[in-house]
Amino acid sequence: MSTPDGVRRAAPAPGRPTPDRPRHAARRGRAAALALAAGAVAVSVLAGTQTGAGAAVQGSLPADTQFWKDPASQVVKWVAANPNDSRTPVISRRIASQPQGVWFANYKPDTVTSDVRAITGAASAAGQVPVLVVYEIPNRDCGGASAGGAPDLAAYDAWVTKFAAGLGSGRSVVVLEPDSIALTTCLSAQQQTDRFASLSRAGAAIHAAAPNAKVYLDGGHSTWNSASEQANRLRSAGILTNADGFFTNVSNFNTTSGEVGYAKSVLSALGNPANLHAVIDTSRNGNGPAGSAWCDPTGRKIGNYPTAATGDAAIDAFLWVKPPGEADGCAAAAGTFVPDIAYQLAQNATDPSTPPTSQPPTSQPPTSQPPTSQPPTSQPPTGSAACSVAYKTNSWTGGFTADVTVRNTGTAAITGWTLKWTFGGDQKVTSAWNAKVTQSGTAVTATDLGYNGALAAGASTGFGFQATYGSANPAPAAFTLNGSACTLA
Repeated sequence: MSTPDGVRRAAPAPGRPTPDRPRHAARRGRAAALALAAGAVAVSVLAGTQTGAGAAVQGSLPADTQFWKDPASQVVKWVAANPNDSRTPVISRRIASQPQGVWFANYKPDTVTSDVRAITGAASAAGQVPVLVVYEIPNRDCGGASAGGAPDLAAYDAWVTKFAAGLGSGRSVVVLEPDSIALTTCLSAQQQTDRFASLSRAGAAIHAAAPNAKVYLDGGHSTWNSASEQANRLRSAGILTNADGFFTNVSNFNTTSGEVGYAKSVLSALGNPANLHAVIDTSRNGNGPAGSAWCDPTGRKIGNYPTAATGDAAIDAFLWVKPPGEADGCAAAAGTFVPDIAYQLAQNATDPSTPPTSQPPTSQPPTSQPPTSQPPTSQPPTGSAACSVAYKTNSWTGGFTADVTVRNTGTAAITGWTLKWTFGGDQKVTSAWNAKVTQSGTAVTATDLGYNGALAAGASTGFGFQATYGSANPAPAAFTLNGSACTLA
């Protein structure tokens, strides 16, 4: 999903296992589902059983930190659109109610500053702290399912500077480049050195632009590299000077207790510097891993609810970096919200003991999404329209994601829209977000989902999709909106 334009909340799935790499679940990618009120006590007990070295000093995130919940996340919109589904109450209470990572995985240097500012501005207005996941390093995922990123490190450095410019003066948490340090099997020694130097520069750029941002580097997880090896790599990536710590278990299933012990061992190998701490992704680790299964395994459960009240000075927060319910790529295309997966993760958990600042609706779209009176189903188009379309892709070998922005350039409002185009190659749509997308041969039709069906004069909306292709991936030459030809933006 991509809202605003360029903000990816469901990246293509990295983390594919290779002969040189331990099992690692796809990106976007709790010992029990602990209630927040009991979290500090329970985690303190867990921490007392760890074998790692002593903890660093007091955590750098206040225990009462409230993380931001994205009102446009896939799960929130699914809940709003499916009030009568038997799974909705559980998914709403235990997943949609919780803050989750907002992924930036599309290379859009012209809009990234405003895209970031839209998130940080909304979070600041709510008195909350956003978790932003930066996923744009060149050659990410070593050419695997989530291959892509910036064209080169110079372009990446410039993109990160623009990303940092949108953070502002408020507090934020930046999860900087999952897999970028733990996964280097595809890099030569010089390429690894260059990447680590670029990550260090990224941390410095973020801190320079946003002194209240907390930057966490890639710490892998407890069943990947050894603590000493990961510490050496983190040191080379500038963690001692340009970061606030590292993250572990992103998109994985390792238990919280195991990750706490591993994080403390990494901190010990780094010398337990007072300024460094860890954050742990607990979005799907309530039942631990499913043996060697890494791609949409069954029988998993949400872990610790997101909180900075971890009860352990070495651990700044438990976060949901990988949004629960979004597929790894086996049950559905990577990043697609699958209600059956979400329900399975949530059904055996307990409800959070403290409701978030604003609960997601169970029968209406979020109040920030117009129109509030329109039901969450697609409406018949009102007729022809004047329009423009911006079509931007992020491609890798054999696949791509596309972000489409539709603008009403006419003088009358539109209620309900249908956008049509024809592919010029052998592209096949596999999943979509913020629109219903169907395909017949090369002809493609996208329709609104109800909550985003009203476009005032001059207003725009965006949707996206993931697709495959064979030999070529040309952009569509023409679009029509409600039967009227659109200009290309």
